Amino acid sequence: MSSHKMNWQMKRLGELCQFQNGYSFKNRDYQDDLNDGYMVFRMGNINRGGGLNRDASPVYISKDQSTDLRRFILDKNDIVMCMTDMKSSMNLLGHTALIDKSDYYILNQRVGRITVTRKDALDYRYLFYYTNNKTYLEHLRSVAHSGVQVNLSTKAIRESPILLPPLPTQHKIAAVLSPYDDLIENNTRRIKILEEMAQAIYREWFVEFRFPGHEGVEMVDSESGLIPQGWQVVAASEAISINPKTSVSRDTCKPFVPMKSATEHSMLITELEERTGSSGRKFKNHDTLFARITPCLENGRTGFVQFLPSDDMIALGSTEFIVLRSKTLNPYFVYLLAQTHDFRNNAIKSMTGATGRQRVVDQCFDNYFLPNPDQDTLCQFESIIAPLFKQVQNLGEKNANLHETRDLLLPKLISGEIDISELNIDID
Repeated sequence: MSSHKMNWQMKRLGELCQFQNGYSFKNRDYQDDLNDGYMVFRMGNINRGGGLNRDASPVYISKDQSTDLRRFILDKNDIVMCMTDMKSSMNLLGHTALIDKSDYYILNQRVGRITVTRKDALDYRYLFYYTNNKTYLEHLRSVAHSGVQVNLSTKAIRESPILLPPLPTQHKIAAVLSPYDDLIENNTRRIKILEEMAQAIYREWFVEFRFPGHEGVEMVDSESGLIPQGWQVVAASEAISINPKTSVSRDTCKPFVPMKSATEHSMLITELEERTGSSGRKFKNHDTLFARITPCLENGRTGFVQFLPSDDMIALGSTEFIVLRSKTLNPYFVYLLAQTHDFRNNAIKSMTGATGRQRVVDQCFDNYFLPNPDQDTLCQFESIIAPLFKQVQNLGEKNANLHETRDLLLPKLISGEIDISELNIDID
């Protein structure tokens, strides 16, 4: 053993912390607004890889409902762990998030609360990073109960091993890793602001018709109501190519976008895979990937492609996407249109198939009509919006690099492979 690790100890989590399961809320308990109640902390509130997922769709319960459930209300610095997952993916099982405020969240079932009780021996921030370490997760998953779903028992979590450096070293490890998460959080906020700006400009120009110079443009009657003179009402399928035909080599390795790679609240496409062959949707830069299955469509899962190194490159994606490519509009207009409630609702109404696995019918885009702006307005819009989309992509790539660097450092620090015990590090 290295000399600096001579005083490291192995303890069970239950020796250092309390563990508590969440409460089994029913769907009828939920409400859409906070209204002085509590946000229900569910599995989806934990990110893949660990940390809080601030983009998860929130549900709330009233304080009247929670009067008898005070013991499930989370405190700042509690650690919450995902206790169940699908065997086919296991993206979340065992991952944890660190609660950032007290008296706001209430704990749902299949999420467990870990509260450090031995603060003289364990730094809660160190524990948060330790529980998202690959070695720890592999141990938890090896002792989970496996079926179609994989479940962690309270006993398995309490008995899980925690490697403990001296407390000052734990403080330093947390202080080295936390700035990466702070930068990722800051970039994520900026991405959200940029996307909200783009959506606001789209609504202002093409829903409210308050585009630059609109004061001098006469509004004329159309089958869709009043529209600016010079614009035409067209079916979406006239303005947008639906699943455009594209040939691709079977022999080369290509980026592949599974459904999980498109998120519900951002244009960014993450966690790419690689595949050979030619099976799947074919797309290229500036296409929009639009989910065609439940529940992904209702949740707003849509991605904008701008990550390929060349605009000529063709990539593959899940056949559960519909590829939307501009004909007479521009790529940014198409993506923002696909994010609107009306466009999605039209697609949802067309869905057919077995309950729980329904799919959008491509012909629904023949029945959705929109005002097609004149080319000058579209060009002005693109000149303003394209830089916002590019900034989102750049920030997304920075976050990916930060994640990668942090995830390379994490196991080396947690295991003691990198010794920082003697370094002068500001632990605040």
